[in-house]
Amino acid sequence: MKVFAFLCLFLLAVGGTANAQIKIGGKKINTKKLINAGSDAAKAITLSDADIVAISREYMEWMDTHNPVASEDSELGQRLAKITSGLKNTDGLDLNFKVYEVIDVNAFACGDGSVRVCAGLMEIMDDNEVLAVIGHEIGYVRNTDTKDAMKSAYLRSAARNAIGAAGGVAEKLTDSQLGELAEALAGAQYSQKQESEADLHGFEFCVANGIDPYAMANSLNKLVELSKGEKASALQKTFSTHPDTEKRAAVMKEKADEYTKSHQ
Repeated sequence: MKVFAFLCLFLLAVGGTANAQIKIGGKKINTKKLINAGSDAAKAITLSDADIVAISREYMEWMDTHNPVASEDSELGQRLAKITSGLKNTDGLDLNFKVYEVIDVNAFACGDGSVRVCAGLMEIMDDNEVLAVIGHEIGYVRNTDTKDAMKSAYLRSAARNAIGAAGGVAEKLTDSQLGELAEALAGAQYSQKQESEADLHGFEFCVANGIDPYAMANSLNKLVELSKGEKASALQKTFSTHPDTEKRAAVMKEKADEYTKSHQ
């Protein structure tokens, strides 16, 4: 599933590899012209887990700078704090949460434990469904899907810009390279197996936190319904009406039915 076609997920982007523009929340971010240094100039020999965390942290700082972040005392900030109350650490991640005040029906998690939720998603989903989406996103991180996507994106950038991680120390990224990284992550694809595993994590995440076991299925179905509205964008219609989406929602409903029956 593509990012934003990974349903519930992540960064909206447009543009090419040169003079690229990232678009999120209706705002275009110029990433500047990228220098094609050629793959032979890349120094990205190794990338450790620590490197990935460091890159993730740097990337999240860039994203938070380029998007309007709701204050902690705002209505959105308080609501997200309530939804995620007590979720300080899970699957070995020290979590931190923020809301982007943008209209995108979107959310994503990163390898440093950062979770970002767009206001558009919070507008159409109830608290349980938002938590299910968060669990889904954390599932991609737990299963190393996000790490693998970031590593792949970093190595592609390294091939063009002679950046790297020789000796296990990732180099600091420029603003242009961070923009390119965002664009590459937006084009990441996940297999059906990875999607299903993230769905399952979202379901188990809800159960573990005492949330409605049907929340994962409901969130997927809500995205399908959203795509049928007159105001749905072409992109929303593409990802939300994909046959696999309804099938995945049905699978999650079956899981919830089984759980509910076994706990009656």
